[in-house]
Amino acid sequence: MLKLLKTILRAGEPTVKYPFAPLEVCPGFRGKPELDPQQCIACGACTTACPANALTLETDAGENSRVWQLFIGRCIYCGRCEEVCPTRAIRLSEEFELAVTNKADLYVRATFRLQHCRECGVPFAPEKSVTLAVELLALNQNAPHQLENLRAQASLCPACRRRAALEHRGSVNVHYYLKEQA
Repeated sequence: MLKLLKTILRAGEPTVKYPFAPLEVCPGFRGKPELDPQQCIACGACTTACPANALTLETDAGENSRVWQLFIGRCIYCGRCEEVCPTRAIRLSEEFELAVTNKADLYVRATFRLQHCRECGVPFAPEKSVTLAVELLALNQNAPHQLENLRAQASLCPACRRRAALEHRGSVNVHYYLKEQA
């Protein structure tokens, strides 16, 4: 035992002073996932990709909200959420000390408002998601002057949009038929 202590004392300082000094992690370290709610559009891609089901997305029409939630106790730090996020709202940090005294501290939540259909009033998608889709369509079509028209189309739920398309299609066919008869 004495020989072991002499060897340890001769070895000098420990290579890592971890508990007393911060530990530097190597590049590419996968630590705790962090969400930037300003970037997130609540699309749900991360919740679909999460193999551990640590991420959930719940829609509450009564509260007019969609709640994104991460339970760190289930997270396996695989990085799939970071890979699939279309707006890069999730990134894996270098934080690895995740011990808590209260289980509620293991949950990370963000709440997003829902867009209501202008026809029937039913909430159907997150407002941020609809806004981003409209902006991307306006950029891709090189038609910023059609932004209001795109906003009007995007503010319809899928059922009302389908109904409007069928009504429009039916009127076009009737007019086409009447022109052939004349």
